[in-house]
Amino acid sequence: MTPARAWSVALVGMEGTMVEVEAAIGGGLPRTILVGLADTSLNEARDRCKAAVASTGVGWPSQLLTINLSPATLPKTGAHYDLSIVAAVAAADGRLPKGALEGLVLLGELGLDGRVRAVRGVLPALLAAASNGFSRAIVPATQVGEAQLVQGITVWWVRDLADVMEVLAGRPVLLPAIESATPVEPSEVKDLIDVVGQVEAKWALEVAAAGRHHLFFHGPPGVGKTLLAERLPGLLPDLDLPEALEVSAIHSLAGCGLDDGLVIRPPYSDPHHSASLASLVGGGARVAMPGSVSKAHRGVLFLDEAPEFSPRVLEALRVPLESGQIVLGRSAAQATYPARFQLILAANPCPCGMAATKGAQCQCAPMAIRRYAQRVSGPVLDRIDIHQHLRPLRRSYLEAALAAGEPTAVVADRVRAARDRQRRRLSALGWRTNGEIPGPALRRKLRLPVGFELLDDAVAQGRLSARGVDKVLRLSWTIADLAGADHPSRSHLRTALAMRRGESLEASHGRS
Repeated sequence: MTPARAWSVALVGMEGTMVEVEAAIGGGLPRTILVGLADTSLNEARDRCKAAVASTGVGWPSQLLTINLSPATLPKTGAHYDLSIVAAVAAADGRLPKGALEGLVLLGELGLDGRVRAVRGVLPALLAAASNGFSRAIVPATQVGEAQLVQGITVWWVRDLADVMEVLAGRPVLLPAIESATPVEPSEVKDLIDVVGQVEAKWALEVAAAGRHHLFFHGPPGVGKTLLAERLPGLLPDLDLPEALEVSAIHSLAGCGLDDGLVIRPPYSDPHHSASLASLVGGGARVAMPGSVSKAHRGVLFLDEAPEFSPRVLEALRVPLESGQIVLGRSAAQATYPARFQLILAANPCPCGMAATKGAQCQCAPMAIRRYAQRVSGPVLDRIDIHQHLRPLRRSYLEAALAAGEPTAVVADRVRAARDRQRRRLSALGWRTNGEIPGPALRRKLRLPVGFELLDDAVAQGRLSARGVDKVLRLSWTIADLAGADHPSRSHLRTALAMRRGESLEASHGRS
């Protein structure tokens, strides 16, 4: 018989490639051959599909069946090819109308009883299909909301193999889409007003949110490091449509699910300090899957108790902190994932946490304190924009703090206004926030702040690296944006230098 073909999508990183699934029935002993560089889960599709077809009362070809996945040199992984394999076999067996599979992409895993199960990566797969001119798609019923986020594709949802055959036969039994689910109320935002005291740390958090700067909280246990970090996502503005699609595609590929629709809030990821290297940066045997750094793309990655993380894990953050992406090479393919996250590190001063705390009894030896601090290397710390030391509250400060404080909504409004100023200033240059501007563009295309000699002195004294100069310049622009100034002043630059150095700020916090 004439070979037939159906279409699916192979995902390597965020890049989707259309895969032509060919089926040919010929003479010979009845058996099924699957070729095309398939992994174990895909090789097992032969038995899955055969059992699923049998459960619906439709026979599997009793001759030699050859299934080819093209391009043959592209590694293919996952169980989402099941529907396309069954469709190609049915077309080759003459059970489908001519042209039923034209312009159609099929995604879904089959159970032995014929049920269609959810799969990873529906959103990025359909984005790739739409860019290649496909206009129709068949997806699992539980993922129709995710599939409908892609414009220009008619989505058919199916619950089992019988539904698939009805759609392919052209019988108008199912609607192209189901009604959207009732919008889910956004989760409650953790309010900044809940954090007592720590005025300087709150100001540092506001600056970090406004300019998308990285932040390092250093202080004894119980002073509010984790409380502050958890409240940073509430200060960040919503993602715009391109950002939301990009973040949603990563979450879909990672199997996180998009039950609430498009991800419009910046994500937050806080892996435990026992996390492995593969779980943080991504990993896998043949094709690497996204890790925590990619799941936090356009959002916040919080590493609490940073010195407790493996040094190899922390050192792996060097490249994505600079480039905004992570490249993972494996034997079969090289996967690239976006990783433009906002990093927050939190650390105690020593293993017991009581070092440098007035009135506390630290039991750690000096060498133990030194080794503990060195677990976060200098190159990693040099990539952090703001270093903020948190101190325990004294009684007088605590009494004053109980009656003071601003809610998250008020601070978020200032952050949003500062982001708008940055967007207007940087749109012509191709960037959105101060934290994203490369050093050469920062020095050549933007006006240098007044008092630049302050940085010369800091470099000459060894208190600031070359990378640190760019960090301070970015911070000064963000502080100026929060103050509503057109250009950074000497006061803004001095405040930025103090924040970079981890020094105490004046009561004005550089707002003047």
